Amino acid sequence: MAAGSETFMGLGLLDESSKGVSGTPRVLVLIASVLEKSLQKNEKLLEKSGREDAITIFHGWRSPSLSIRQYIERIFKYARCSNSCFVVAYIYINKFLQRTDSCLTPLNAHRLLITGVMVAAKFLDDECYDNAYYARIGGVSTAEMNRMEMKFLFSLDFQSLCYN
Repeated sequence: MAAGSETFMGLGLLDESSKGVSGTPRVLVLIASVLEKSLQKNEKLLEKSGREDAITIFHGWRSPSLSIRQYIERIFKYARCSNSCFVVAYIYINKFLQRTDSCLTPLNAHRLLITGVMVAAKFLDDECYDNAYYARIGGVSTAEMNRMEMKFLFSLDFQSLCYN
């Protein structure tokens, strides 16, 4: 086995051999864990500082009933995009949050995630679904999905390459 393959396998980026007990690739479990810890940290920081997060198009009225891990598993199951899309979506989300001076909260995390994965899939994968399908996966309307995609891409200056 090549050294590169071992690295990818260790990160959970290879499809079949990197699945955990639940059938979810380890890299997705790791991303979910990092995002959930970030949510907890941000909630404490916002509460402690008394600051309120700026409301954006990505904010829902209430927190979804699905955990981040359940939501990632749902996206993985129905979107059938590569594991790499989730890694790149995580990078996109971080860039978005930095550029908009926002933070990840229970009200925006799910919408940022579905938008990031969709944009990453369009950039990375040979085949991907349309916005209406991703909207159904994410539990939002097609019009919302379209608006979120545009806001996301404009905030990233349409830079889909992951560098810097």
